[in-house]
Amino acid sequence: MDKNKKIKDMYVHEEGMDDLWDVWYRELHNGLSGLTVKINRIVESIKSEFQRIDVLETGEFGKVLSLYGSLMVCDKDNNAYNEMLAHVPLFVHPAPKEVLIIGGGDCGTLTEVMKHPEVEHCTMCELDRMVVETAKKHFPYLTEGLNDPRAKVVYRDGKAYIEEATESYDLILLDLSDPIGPAADLFQKSFHQTVFDRLNDDGIMVAQSESPYYNQETVKAIYSNLRQIFPVVRMYTCFMPIYPSGLWSFAFCSKKYDPLKNFDRDRYDKLNLACRYYNADTHLGSFALPQFIVELLK
Repeated sequence: MDKNKKIKDMYVHEEGMDDLWDVWYRELHNGLSGLTVKINRIVESIKSEFQRIDVLETGEFGKVLSLYGSLMVCDKDNNAYNEMLAHVPLFVHPAPKEVLIIGGGDCGTLTEVMKHPEVEHCTMCELDRMVVETAKKHFPYLTEGLNDPRAKVVYRDGKAYIEEATESYDLILLDLSDPIGPAADLFQKSFHQTVFDRLNDDGIMVAQSESPYYNQETVKAIYSNLRQIFPVVRMYTCFMPIYPSGLWSFAFCSKKYDPLKNFDRDRYDKLNLACRYYNADTHLGSFALPQFIVELLK
């Protein structure tokens, strides 16, 4: 018998009492505010060598993936994070042939990168193999890019991988979890300098850069460090309903290209992507920041 049904049957003895299945997921920021979601079913809960991995079924967001107690992806987030992380730099760089993704275990970013025929090779370096296997099982639409012969997955620590790499890249995408635990080193200035050194002379790095509302000290430090390394540093944002505050940011860092002036609208129109969030207007509008963020980044 399904373990969820066993638990539920312990409490439901009469018709019409299904509402006594009252299980909730809660994710708080500093213990003061956060997101609460009612759970319909616990799909899978496992522990890898590195972290706890939970897949939960909810009424509001469909299936959700939680790593170490933080929501990562869900069925109903419009794929905003993956599309914005991948397509913004891909439509700015004129010849994005070699791409490296650090992190990205759910494979959503990899799948979006593979939609671009200009890309010749894309390597995803992910620490935790079990995250990839869990995504393949429960979020197969996110992992379609794994079937592309141009894609390669390496299961290694991202910091060690890039420090030892001899290849150079047109794009490096940092699809990282929060700056705690194993990912903490990947938010430091020394790591960003290593990324800069692995980029070609006209290379672009994009990194997720946390919530500009909740994580202001972290955001301020990240952008201060990046501006000491890259000639072009711009923040852009997207709406992510399962992330703290719903407003999420990305750091566009380039050796040469401007994300607005060098946006290739013709290539965008020709490719005719099937996206749920990203489009040409969103690309341009995402760099228009509210005043409180402008003040934060000064």
